[in-house]
Amino acid sequence: MTFGEQPAYLRVAGDLRKKIADGSLPPHTRLPSQARIREEYGVSDTVALEARKVLMAEGLVEGRSGSGTYVRERPVPRRVARSGFRPVSGATPFRQEQADAAARGTWESSSAQTEAGGAVAERLGIPPGDRVMCTRYVFRDAGEPMMLSTSWEPLAVTGRTPVMLPEEGPLAGMGVVERMRAIDVVVDNVTEEVGARPGLAEELLVLGGVPGHVVLVIQRTYYASGRAVETADVVIPADRYQAAYHLPVR
Repeated sequence: MTFGEQPAYLRVAGDLRKKIADGSLPPHTRLPSQARIREEYGVSDTVALEARKVLMAEGLVEGRSGSGTYVRERPVPRRVARSGFRPVSGATPFRQEQADAAARGTWESSSAQTEAGGAVAERLGIPPGDRVMCTRYVFRDAGEPMMLSTSWEPLAVTGRTPVMLPEEGPLAGMGVVERMRAIDVVVDNVTEEVGARPGLAEELLVLGGVPGHVVLVIQRTYYASGRAVETADVVIPADRYQAAYHLPVR
């Protein structure tokens, strides 16, 4: 087999990836052995091993102890609808993060006061070390973990108010917009920055996945008259979900 200038292990991985994509290597099929790859592509054991590592890092194949390496079942990505803040009564944290009206989900949370680190402080526009309320969420759809969120709210805004704890008090379980409105803070803008990175071990433990799986990370910040009143990192498994935005034209 003749290849171009690309490194040999990437060329081998690319050809195997194509076979997985076109169904020549369907899900649950055992990947050719290292010896078979070496023979078929005329490469060394090292190149064959590195090619397999690439496919594992991409989540296309998985190793099974004592059995070999197999093509993974590729889930059909579902949508996580995003549409900015929704200043309507009764908006829950799940509805805030998943704007699809047909979606029904649950969430678990825990809150604790902490000091704002440098990155969070910059996003909130406060000095590092200022006190914030940090709330961690696990969102589930039909019982399946689908999304994580870590939220920070400056206690200079919510401290000593009925909404200081997002999941306790008279507005427990309401979204940021409605909770802020209850203390006369009117949210009028929201920004979201979307990126991707390998999932952290603790994230993949909750969301499901293997080391190397990619997650979408949405950095969201709510503003009231230019002042940041909440910022959050929303983490979504990229192999199972796509972020779909619905933005109004003004």
